[in-house]
Formats: sequence, C-alpha cells, structure tokens
Amino acid sequence: MELKATSLGKHLAQHPYNRVRLLSAGVEVSGEKHEYLIPFNQLLSIKCKRGLVWGELEFTLPDDKVVRLHGTEWSETQRFYHYLNQAWQQWSTEMSEVCAEVLSAQEQQIRQAEQQDKWLKRSNIAAGQLAIHKAFAAVPLSVERLDEFDNCREVYRYLRQWLSYNDAQRVQRNNQWTERMLVQHADFFNQVETSPLNPSQARAVVNGENAVLVLAGAGSGKTSVLVARAGWLMMRKQARAGQILLLAFGCKAAEEMNDRIRARLHSEDIQACTFHSLALNIIQQGSNKAPTVSKLETDNATRQSLLIDVWRQQCSEKKAHANGWRQWLTEELEWELAERSFWQDDRLAKRLASRLERWLGLMRMHGGAQASMIDSAPQGVRELFSKRVKLMAPLMKAWKSALKEEGAVDFAGLIHQAVNILDKGRFISPWKHILVDEFQDISPQRAALLAALRRQNKQTTLFAVGDDWQAIYRFSGAEMTLTTAFHHHFGEGARCVLDTTYRFNERIGEIANGFVQSNPHQLKKPLNSLSKGNKKAVSLLPQTQLEALLNKMSGYAKADERILVLARYHYLRPEELEKAGTRWPKLNIDFMTIHASKGQQADYVILLGLEEGKEGLPAAARESVMEDALLPAAEDFPDAEERRLAYVAMTRAKQQVWLLFDRENPSVFVAELSRQGVPVLRKP
Repeated sequence: MELKATSLGKHLAQHPYNRVRLLSAGVEVSGEKHEYLIPFNQLLSIKCKRGLVWGELEFTLPDDKVVRLHGTEWSETQRFYHYLNQAWQQWSTEMSEVCAEVLSAQEQQIRQAEQQDKWLKRSNIAAGQLAIHKAFAAVPLSVERLDEFDNCREVYRYLRQWLSYNDAQRVQRNNQWTERMLVQHADFFNQVETSPLNPSQARAVVNGENAVLVLAGAGSGKTSVLVARAGWLMMRKQARAGQILLLAFGCKAAEEMNDRIRARLHSEDIQACTFHSLALNIIQQGSNKAPTVSKLETDNATRQSLLIDVWRQQCSEKKAHANGWRQWLTEELEWELAERSFWQDDRLAKRLASRLERWLGLMRMHGGAQASMIDSAPQGVRELFSKRVKLMAPLMKAWKSALKEEGAVDFAGLIHQAVNILDKGRFISPWKHILVDEFQDISPQRAALLAALRRQNKQTTLFAVGDDWQAIYRFSGAEMTLTTAFHHHFGEGARCVLDTTYRFNERIGEIANGFVQSNPHQLKKPLNSLSKGNKKAVSLLPQTQLEALLNKMSGYAKADERILVLARYHYLRPEELEKAGTRWPKLNIDFMTIHASKGQQADYVILLGLEEGKEGLPAAARESVMEDALLPAAEDFPDAEERRLAYVAMTRAKQQVWLLFDRENPSVFVAELSRQGVPVLRKP
C-alpha cells in the first residue's frame, strides 16, 4: 500500500519526501533524490495532520528525529494512516510479548540478587545495570515505548528505577544489612577474639567491597580484625581456608598471625606468610624450580664485606672511580676524607657499608637495566644520578656474580620473578581473598605482586589494614600514597576506620593525633581512647633530667610495668642505661630505636633526642641523589616522616610519655608541642 503527494502538493511543498509505502514491518518514505526506510522497531509515533488543503504524516524516531510527508490528498492520507497505524499497533502488540519475556527474566535475576543475604557491592550494581542495558538493547520495541504496554509497564518501571539506583541507596541498604549481621552473628563477634570486637571492628570485618582499606590507628586492634575477617569469610562460606591469603611484612609478624589463627579459628589451613615466601611459593609452583634465597640477604657481615671489598678494589685500581667516590662523599654527604687512600680507612668503610647496602637495595628493587633506571629519574637530578649509578655499577655486577656463583636469588629478584610468572599465566592464583597487614609499609614492587595476583582473578578482593600515620619506612622503598590514594591504585571500594585505641589514654591521643595531623597529607580520622589521662600524661623535659626521671620512676613503677627508652639511632643509647641494672634493679627498662619499637607497647615511654641537627628529631635529611631518584617522592611538608616517627614513639605508651629535649638547641617539634599544650617541666 502506498500514498503519494498530489502534483500540485508536491510542487508547492518543495519537500524531499513525497511518497510513503507500507512494508511488512516498516515504511519507506522517498522523493526524487532521497529515500528513507523506517523499521517499526525504530518508530515511536505516527501523527496524521490536516493542513489548509492537504494532509501531512509525521513519523517520530529516536533522538528527537522527525520525518514528514506533505502535500497528500486528505482523505487518502486518512485511509493510509488507518491501515499503517493498525499494522504498526498489531506488530507492536506481538513484539510486546517478546519484550515482556526478556524483561521479566531480567527482573527475576535482579530481584534474586537483591534478596541475597550479602553485601551489595558497587560492582554488583554496575553489573546489574549493565545487564539491564543489554536487556533493553535485546528487545524488538524501542525502550521509549515500553511504558505503553500493560504487559511491560510494571517490569519496565522497576528496571528503570534500578538504573537510577545510586550509591547513597546502596550505602543505606548495606548499613541496614551490616546492622542485621552484627545482631544475628553477635556470638561470632564476641568470641572470635579474646575480647569482643567493637562496632567499628565488626563493621570492617563484614564489609564486602572488592577493595577495602581499614585505617587502624595505634593500638586499635588491627590483628583482631584480620583474624576475624578470615573467620568471617569461612563462616559465611565466602571462601575455603585455602582461598584466603594473609600477608605480613616480616617472618615474626607472620608467625604471630598464624599463632592467633590457630588459637582463635582452630585452623591449620590458613597460613599467613611474608611477601617473599609468597613469591618463593609462586616461583616453585610456576617453574618447577626451588630457588634458594642468597645468604647475602640474611648474613649482614658477608653482605657488607662483599660490598666494601669491591668498593676498595675499584678505588685502588681506578683513579677515576676514586675521584668519583671522593666527590660523592665530600660534596654530597659532607664527609671528611683522608688526603690519600681514603678507602683504606676502616671507620669510613664501616660508616659507608650501610649506605652501600641501601643504595644497592634500591637499585635491585627498581629491577631495570642501568639505562632505564637513569631514564626514570627526575630530570633535575638525572645527570648527577647517572654518574652515581656508574660508580655503583661494579658493586651491582659483583652482587649478581655472587648470586650466580651461589645459585641463589635475592629478595628483589624473588618478587620480580613471581610477577613475571603470574603475568605469563604459569601460576594460577587460588586465592579469592587477600588480607594484608601493615599496609602503610607497602612498596611499589610488592603492590605490583598484589596487582598481578588480582589480574588472575578479577573478583579477588583486597582487604588492607594499615595506618598512614605510622608510615615510617620510605627509606626502604615504602610508598605512602599507595595507602592515602588506595582506591586510585587498587580500584573502587570502601574505607573503614577503627576508631578506638585500647592502648593509650585520651591525653596521649589528643597530643599525638593532633601532632601527626598537622600534615595535611595524612588522612583525617578519629581515634578515641577508653581512659582520660591527666595533663602530664605527655611532658617535655630537659634531656639532662634523664637520670632524675629514672630515679623518680624507681619509686613508683611496678616490676611488671615496662619502660621503653627510644632514640632515633642505636648509637644514641644513653650512658645512664649502662648502670640501670644495678642502680634501678627493679625497673623494667628496654632501649630500642623508634623504628624497632613499631608494634611494641609499654606503660611508659621516654623519647630522647628532641634537638636540632643530624642526630636529632627531626633528623636532618641524610639522602643523596640515589634516594632522590629511586625512592617514592616525599610529600611536600616539612619533616613529614620524622613527624610520623615521633607519633609512633608517643603511641607506644599506655600511661605516660616524656619527650626529652636539648634546652640549648631544641628541636622545632618542641615549640610546636608546647603550643599544643604539652607542659615543659624543669624536672620530673
């Protein structure tokens, strides 16, 4: 059936279309030069209009597109419209049955997902919305018309509503579900650890996002949360024991975690391990080889001896090398060297050994060739860095030769090899859930290993527990932004905060928390204490008063109360402690560096060294161009890591902290702490 414009109508309308023809499931409009095919599945409406003389048909298509036919005889226009509309409506009614079937199947899937007794992830919402869009794309009617049909209307409106489901609604639904879980499984949360989990700990445990960062302030029970998380996953049948991977940074921490798991979860099948032992396992499984870790990694004396021997040999045999090292040590580090054969100075060699270890370690962690290492350095230091790398090259060569001779690998090599095996698909990760302790200490290299594991299975969740306020290992390659910008690096998810400390009192918390948060790069979070503490719970005291302080403490500190004396470096151990065993035999005193005290606690803390200069706190920068080029960029805030170091020291204490300062040359931290309200005492 067809409708044409009259000769006069065609002449006067001057329109590109002057004829329309009804097809089996569509219409074709055409003119002298143009032709347009409109399938019924693209047609949104048909209107028949009467002008002054002629008729007009108007076809509305998606995206507000309109096709019009003018100049047709009115009665013929009406008759054509009647037949066309009848055919279109009959086709539409038939197609609505297909639509209803497709949409109902999709509705059922969505409702089943909604009713599941589990956390609703962002990815669940995204997957549901993608499925709805696919269902809409699969129906024969235009989506805009679905609301016209009784058999489609209700399900269509439900699916449209789900498309507008926003994150606030999801959060509200998950909060309701979480509160229900906390009540329903109260016995689990009360008994999984020796003390019942508090609400913020329990909420972190049940959070079901794919990437969860748990900010755990000092003494807030992070290990309890990790153990409970593993127990929760198994109890809820979200994972078997063998599908849960727990990662710690040191062997001791991993062993302590395993002890807790055995005691609390009664399971031998979940094994916490270090990143290096994980890498070793991946290499063994993925290459059928059992690499040996070099004794250079575990034997300090052998390692330092190798590096110093090679360094001395290079300086003695190559004048250019000797001159290069002299320039490096005198100009950059400001060390005083002997006029001749400075490399033979044993004191200098001992001092340099730890530097050589660190620089070589950073180069090994980078893992690339010399050229790529230099290319990746910041433009401003690249030329100088290139000279330093060339001086270090013989040490790197000797290190690699020693590994080859030993038939072993170093720690950096372990992780590089493991990532390579994962990316080649030679090891398939069995882990659905990865739980990481002390996440603030993670380096880009370890983060790459986590990323490689998660690439194996896109559904693998990452549950990271850490505290950016306690990030104090940048010097060994840790990158704080992997925590502060966690979701940028590891994908969207959730951030939980453990808001109660069980260690220190409110006064210590007030001072320490305020002090560390002066740095705007630190994440803001609450950390509440269970006890008040008096105004002198944190005090500033001249360092000449250490002996007087210990004398006074000997009168009231109990034998089972621990006193922790902390300093920036080992060699700053005060002379007064040499006689402590006989002078104050009943005082339980330990000395350690602040870095070593991480994870420790004591009743009382005495922090030494709040003075200006290289030995003080904050310590003057000791970095060379090697650190500038190979370490993660430091945040743009004065003494940021030294501030976190002071925070770690203060938060080891349960009851009281004394901050010992040099009255003649006080640290900049002294004035700041004083402004915060810390009393400055003349004597203890």
